[in-house]
Amino acid sequence: MTHINALDPGASPLDYYGFELRRLREAAGLTQRQLGEIVNYTGSLVGQIETARKVPTLEFSERVDAALGTDGLLSRLVELVLRNQLPAWFRQVAELQARAVEIYSFETHMVHGLFQTAAYARAVLGVLDQTHLDDRTAVRLARQRIFDKEEAPVVWAVLSQAALYQEIGGSATMRAQLAHLLSFEGTPRINIQVLPFSAGAHTGLQGSFDLYRFERDPAIVYTEGYGGSGHPTANRATVKKCSLRYDHLQAAALSLRDSAELIRRVMEERYAEQRDSDGDPVA
Repeated sequence: MTHINALDPGASPLDYYGFELRRLREAAGLTQRQLGEIVNYTGSLVGQIETARKVPTLEFSERVDAALGTDGLLSRLVELVLRNQLPAWFRQVAELQARAVEIYSFETHMVHGLFQTAAYARAVLGVLDQTHLDDRTAVRLARQRIFDKEEAPVVWAVLSQAALYQEIGGSATMRAQLAHLLSFEGTPRINIQVLPFSAGAHTGLQGSFDLYRFERDPAIVYTEGYGGSGHPTANRATVKKCSLRYDHLQAAALSLRDSAELIRRVMEERYAEQRDSDGDPVA
């Protein structure tokens, strides 16, 4: 077991967070158990975070900041911690998403990570690897904080109809995931369109891709492959071709209103909430 005194605050953002959490707690004269009781977490969890064996969440950080009067120190630091927990090859992409003023995405078979619910993300991430699943899920969901920025990016997402039918995590998870997509209905900065099966052959047949546009920097196209690798490129010819592909995908996709209606219909017909004989939802 790692001893807290052995932590090197310069080793990683996670180690630094643990070091600071312990310093702040001890300065307040609290034990791990006492702090846990105040913020409604277990003392064991506080200890695991202090020893860099557990990744803190934003909620945990906000509660500790409020309890210890740290002026948001841990809440600011946790963003760096969570970003550092991303796979090395994906950190650049997360940075691009955070800086982009416009994001255009096309997904062929599942919901984009920026719109995934916790249960859906957990099911996706746990297909081949169940280790540290809670932490990895929290890290993925943390990327969605870009929507909370004062100047949040404008996002257009084209989603293949197949993604609505690909049952990931079970019926209840899919129902909640589709309901989450519908929660963005009427939000000017987040626009979700469905590419229907009836579109036939389309310009996205080669696979999913993202297009990021920035205030001053050149646009970047991002594609993902097997083997844990991503491929961002600012090549002007590639960006131009993918921009044209995306224009055609949007033209072939359903309107925002019709897309929402299709999502709602699939949610109700394919993933209808199961009820018992008394009419109560079945867990």
